Amino acid sequence: MTLHAPYDPDNIFAKILRGEMPCVKVFEDDLALAFMDVFPQVEGHTLVIPKQETARNLLDMPTDKLGALITRVQSVAQAVEKALQPDGIVVTQFNGAAAGQTVFHLHFHILPRREGERVGAHASGGMADLAELETIAAKIRAEM
Repeated sequence: MTLHAPYDPDNIFAKILRGEMPCVKVFEDDLALAFMDVFPQVEGHTLVIPKQETARNLLDMPTDKLGALITRVQSVAQAVEKALQPDGIVVTQFNGAAAGQTVFHLHFHILPRREGERVGAHASGGMADLAELETIAAKIRAEM
């Protein structure tokens, strides 16, 4: 998939935003939705997406909307830190298939990291237990 292409309104994140697919929500307001990654690389892997924009990646996002979105990313990352008390946090974002992007709706990954903990490969591995994700999400929501 090319770096720039038309937005696909049938991508999984668009379906989540329309309520056609479930997610384990961490945070939601008029600009952003944060939810648990169902294929987590580490425990607590959280995603943040814009709600109103059809940007496929960071390069497509209107510049005047970035500040508000990144503020939400920071808030969720701070809540992840408080809730899970990791040794570090990775905030990452992929642009295009060649860079590792697998869902073509702008999204940020928040991965709490612990010393010596192995991180799973992006977009691989098994699906997490939804009850376990809800337990983790509740801890993060309590810190929002």
